[in-house]
Amino acid sequence: MSWTDDRVEILKKMWGEGQSASQIAKELGGVTRNAVIGKVHRLGLSNRAGTTGAKAAAKDKPKAEAKPKAAPKPKVEAKPKVEMETKSAMPPARKAIIPAGQPLPPQPSANEISPEALAKVNAVEKKAKKISLMELTERTCKWPVGDPATEDFWFCGLAVQPGKPYCEAHVGVAFQPMSSRRDRRR
Repeated sequence: MSWTDDRVEILKKMWGEGQSASQIAKELGGVTRNAVIGKVHRLGLSNRAGTTGAKAAAKDKPKAEAKPKAAPKPKVEAKPKVEMETKSAMPPARKAIIPAGQPLPPQPSANEISPEALAKVNAVEKKAKKISLMELTERTCKWPVGDPATEDFWFCGLAVQPGKPYCEAHVGVAFQPMSSRRDRRR
């Protein structure tokens, strides 16, 4: 279906009359409601927010005599609003932006890792190959170490465990059994 001049004129006329996009699509045939909406936007027609058919008709009718106003109600003192504290799924915003190259504050997940696993990771990182991103292969440990914004950033590079992206020590930190994670939350 193509938008011929005749079809566009019908669209403009019906849109101006306050017809819905679905009604216009039915009248034109061979076009969807969404296609009508898209064409309306491309033509820059108004969104009719304030000029629906009923409101436009009401504007044309002369106003009836005004009814007498009821006596004003006595003012009631407004109660102070009590703001409720809401819990958001979003974490609170950080108070300071940490510039590149500066160490990050301790992350909560680091405190949850067992001391044995951390000791093993520290020992492995001392003998790590310290390779760059371009040197990574499917056989090298892809555990990142350091801040990527600094010159001191590198990847572990030791031999990976079969089916895993990391060496044995980093697998112990990255993949923890479900039960130990569940116990930490309590």
